[in-house]
Amino acid sequence: MEDKAIYTAITFAPVQGFIEKSRKLRDLYGASEILSYLSKKIVDAANAYPGAEVISPGLPNLEQGMPNRILIKGDFPQQLSEETLLSAWKEVLKYCREWVEDNLRQLGPYEEWQREWKKWANHSWEIFWAQGNSPTEVMKELETSKLERNWIAVNWIGESSSLSGTDAIVFPGLGGQRRNPKDIDYNQEKKQIENFYTLLATTTESTTTSEVEGKFIAPNEKLSIPELTKRLVTWPKIAQRFGMTSLDEGFRDIQRKPTKDTSGQWTGWFMGDGDRVGKYLQDIAETQGDKGIRQFSHDMRNWGQNFIEAFSYGRIIYAGGDDFLGIIYSDRAKNPIPAFTAYEWLMTLSDRWKQHGHSITLSLGFVWVAGSVPQRDVLQHCRQAEKRSKSLGRNRLTIRIVFNSGQYIQWTCPWDYLHILKKYQDRNGNTYEKWECSGRDKKYQPNWTHIYSDLAQLKARHAIDLNIDEDSIDDRLALALFNIYFNDQQKLSNDAKHIVGKDSPKQIIQWINDLINVGWQLCTDI
Repeated sequence: MEDKAIYTAITFAPVQGFIEKSRKLRDLYGASEILSYLSKKIVDAANAYPGAEVISPGLPNLEQGMPNRILIKGDFPQQLSEETLLSAWKEVLKYCREWVEDNLRQLGPYEEWQREWKKWANHSWEIFWAQGNSPTEVMKELETSKLERNWIAVNWIGESSSLSGTDAIVFPGLGGQRRNPKDIDYNQEKKQIENFYTLLATTTESTTTSEVEGKFIAPNEKLSIPELTKRLVTWPKIAQRFGMTSLDEGFRDIQRKPTKDTSGQWTGWFMGDGDRVGKYLQDIAETQGDKGIRQFSHDMRNWGQNFIEAFSYGRIIYAGGDDFLGIIYSDRAKNPIPAFTAYEWLMTLSDRWKQHGHSITLSLGFVWVAGSVPQRDVLQHCRQAEKRSKSLGRNRLTIRIVFNSGQYIQWTCPWDYLHILKKYQDRNGNTYEKWECSGRDKKYQPNWTHIYSDLAQLKARHAIDLNIDEDSIDDRLALALFNIYFNDQQKLSNDAKHIVGKDSPKQIIQWINDLINVGWQLCTDI
C-alpha cells in the first residue's frame, strides 16, 4: 500500500503586533523587512532539507514581502524550524547590538545591557508547526496548534517604569542587576540616555536633510530594543549584511505633525486582505493539487511586486501575498496630497486587484488621518476598518477619517458603488463632470456644504433620528435627501443588502449619514 504524502506547515507570531508597534514609517518598513527575512530563512532551510519542497510562498528567491505562512511538501522537523527562525533573529539582534557597541565605544562599557538583548533574542517569537496528509489537513492542524500557546514573553524586571520591561528604553545601562528604585540615580540615568541618543543621532546623521523627522534617529527619541533593531535594519550597511532592501539615504519619514512651517499633514493609510482565501486555497488543493497552490502563491506575490512598483503616492510597506499595507503621503509636508486624490486612487484599486487573475475579492480599510494621531493608533484604526469591511459582507472598503482628538467618522461601501461620491450634484448644479471639464477651476467645484448643512438641520429637528428603535424608524426622508443630491434612490433602495450590508431602514439612514459626513471631508477643498 502506497504511503500518503506528508505536508508540513509553519508560521510564527506575533506578526501584526510586531508591525503595529512601530513609531515611525522607517520602523514600520524595518519591521516588514525583518519578518520577510525570517520567513525566507525558513524557506531556504526547507528547500535545502532532503525530501522537502516548498509549495508556498511562491517566488522563494524574492525576500521582500515574503509571507510568514509556509507550506512544505515532505517532512521538515519542528525543532529545525524553531532553530532556523531563532538563529536568524539572534543573528540580526547580535549584529545590530555589536554595530552600536563598535560605533559608540566611548559610551561603554556595554556588559549590562547584553542581558536584555539576550532576553529579546530568546523570547520574541512563538513558532507554530503542524503536519498532515494533505494541504487542507495540515493548514487546519496549523490553526489548531495556534490555539495551544506556549510562549514566554519579556516581562518587567523590577520597577514599573519606562526603563524596564517590554518597552524599556535601550541605553548602555539597561539591564543592570539591581533595579531597586531606592538604589537608582535617575538623574544620572537620564543623562546617560540623552548622551546615548545624541551620539547615535550624530553617528547616523544624514547629510541630505536637517529636518528632525528626516533624521535616521533624532536626539530626543527613546527606543526599546526591538524598536531600535527595526530602525537599524533600514541603515544601508546593516541591511546589506542581511540581504534586506534598505531605504535610500535620502529617505525622509512622514512629516505628519505640525511644525513652525506647516500645520501638519493628513495622510492615507490602507490595509487590504483577500476574502476567503483559505476556502479558495482548499478548492485549489482539491481540484489542482500542489501545482495549483504553487501557482496561486506565485501569482499573488508577483501581483504584490507589480503593485509596489506602480504605486506613486507614497510607499507600500508590504505586499507579499493576498494582504498588503501602504501609505499615501507627500515627502514634502508643505505640499500634502489632497484627500480627493486619495479617493480617486481608491477608485482604481479594485480593478488593479483583479490583475492577479484569481476569483477572490478584496476587503480594505482606508484611514485618512490628521497629523497628531500616533502611528500605532493609526495602524489599529486600519485593522479595525478592514475588519468592518469583512463583517459587512466583504468585497468592499471602509473609509475612516480620524481627527487629532482621536474621534472618527467612517463609511463602508462596496467597490462597485464607490463612484457614488462623484455623482454628487449641489444646489447650483455643480457636478464633478463639469468641474473636471473646466480644468479643475475652483469656481465649478461642487459644494458639499449644502448637503452637509441640510443633514445637520434635519437631524437637529429630529426629522432624521438615528436613535429611534428599528421598528419605528422611517427612512423615506433620508432617501429623499440622498436622491436630491445623488439622484440614485432607486438603486440604493433596491440593492440595499449589497450596498449597505443590511437591508433595514435604520442601517440605510446610518449609511446615508456616514456617506455625507465622509464625503464632506474627502471632497471639500480639493
